[in-house]
Amino acid sequence: MIQSPLPLSSGQSGFESPFAPTEEDMYKCVHCGFCLNACPTYLETGLEAESPRGRIALMKGVNEGRLDIGPQVVSHWELCIQCRACEVACPSNVPFGRMMEGARVELNLTIKRPLHVRFARHVGFKWLLPHPKLLRTFARLIKLYRRTGLRKFARATKLIDILPGNQRVLDDYLPALDTPFFAAMNQTATPLGEPCARVALLGGCVMALTDGPTMEATMRVLKRNGVEVIVPEGQACCGALNVHAGERESAQKMARNNIDAFLNANVDAVITASGGCGTQMKEYGELLADDSEYAEKSEELAGKTRDIHEFLVDLGIDPPKGELDVQVTYQDACHLINTQGISAQPRQLLNSIPGLKLLEMKEPGICCGAGGIFSVTQPEMSGFLRARKVGNVIDAGCDVVASGNPGCVLQMENGLRDAESDVQVKYVVDLLDEAYSKETIA
Repeated sequence: MIQSPLPLSSGQSGFESPFAPTEEDMYKCVHCGFCLNACPTYLETGLEAESPRGRIALMKGVNEGRLDIGPQVVSHWELCIQCRACEVACPSNVPFGRMMEGARVELNLTIKRPLHVRFARHVGFKWLLPHPKLLRTFARLIKLYRRTGLRKFARATKLIDILPGNQRVLDDYLPALDTPFFAAMNQTATPLGEPCARVALLGGCVMALTDGPTMEATMRVLKRNGVEVIVPEGQACCGALNVHAGERESAQKMARNNIDAFLNANVDAVITASGGCGTQMKEYGELLADDSEYAEKSEELAGKTRDIHEFLVDLGIDPPKGELDVQVTYQDACHLINTQGISAQPRQLLNSIPGLKLLEMKEPGICCGAGGIFSVTQPEMSGFLRARKVGNVIDAGCDVVASGNPGCVLQMENGLRDAESDVQVKYVVDLLDEAYSKETIA
């Protein structure tokens, strides 16, 4: 049952921001319950308040002045992973993702977070993510921390345990960052002969640091299929992490930056190799709908944005001739399957690889618990969802689990490591690139 905080005495709406959930969106929900079995936090807890309709009920209570945005409301809203599986299940087309993004804006205006949390959010959302060079510098410091004795010292002295916040969780799951970074520097990949298309590639933030070789593989796969690829300088993070955290104004600045960078490139399409980034860029029109200068431009870029899997399938790839003797299961990243409707395409690409056997896991579309920074802010729930996903991966009997989103890849790598499993985690495009590399020239 939802425990009600103290009611507002004024009876007026408790929402303050222009980005708050609208009545038109909130009252579309008829509380039918179709969302319940799609929601990962409800499946784990069985609590109504941890379901989409429960969270909407809280939004209505705040909007009607019956509830204050107090600790009990905050805890339920913050436990939402924003996977948006409920939107697919909803017969009333309730835009829950948009509503939760608005609710997160309200949380930023209403609640007083601890100083260390406010500092971390400011550094991450305002300094690092919008500025690729600063972000790469920070990543190099993480590399030094991992490779030198600093990490061992912090653990041996238990310094990591006395620092504020979830520093132990963050330290446990720091990415290795042991591969070259990928940076947007106007580099190009030009196929032999006349290109069939000219595209720009989003480098992004997290994926450019954790999966630089995959970004290079993406360029090679596109080039192998007759596509000219450019990586425009001046682009930065897509803004997805900021939007999910309620940092809407900074996300809008990042969107404007990317709109300028990509539209000036004069390309047929903008390719994303990360499911979360693709969703955010396809929703730039909604993010900047009230911006008189960028509203039309945002829709233009959104219309050009294509996920790598859908682009290759629509293009009609030349199937690889190199064989991979490997058994693979595919995990549906939430922001590919739930918001972009991309699920068949990655499987079609995997099935195009000779020798590869595709095995379906149980619950491939249930969230793995990554959710951007969710694994740090909500480690307990993230751990439950990770264990569920890893169990299904292992039960599939595969050699490799493939995905299309960096958060999912990191989450499954950590989970499989903790489970002492030898199952590898790869991107679909990595497997395609590997198969192409095994081709022999007659």
